Amino acid sequence: MSTHTFSCSKHFEGFPCCHRQWKHPGHCHFVHGYSRGFTFWFAASELNEHGFVVDFSDLKDLEEMLKNQFDHTFLVNCDDPLLEDWKRLHELGALDLRVMTNVGMEYSAELVWEWANVLLLEKEAGRSCCWRVEASENNYNSATFEVVPKWFKSKTDY
Repeated sequence: MSTHTFSCSKHFEGFPCCHRQWKHPGHCHFVHGYSRGFTFWFAASELNEHGFVVDFSDLKDLEEMLKNQFDHTFLVNCDDPLLEDWKRLHELGALDLRVMTNVGMEYSAELVWEWANVLLLEKEAGRSCCWRVEASENNYNSATFEVVPKWFKSKTDY
């Protein structure tokens, strides 16, 4: 980012879900859960007509995507050897299954970073971007994904 970039952040929390890291040799291979939270950092070289980097009211679709993926759901890796069992339990109504490449916080941060940037690129045409996401599973553990999208228009691009 250029040195003339504005930034702001938005936090979403309260997404109770469970997952398991089936390849982990320790207790993480058991099904366990957390109430996930996500903090997004946004940037813009110029503020919008209302004086904002990002109008938070424009993030309703992002919040809905977070709710759909992480609110009272069971996350499982696409290569979990019990995947067919989880699918059956989903069909029986015992759990609300979401199959992911990786259920870890690091991948979750990257995934929702992508979601935010797809929405912003569509809405803002490159004026603003999401350059960092922190995904937290509790007050002690979190992971971040940070990169400025190639399409982001910095002041040096004008």
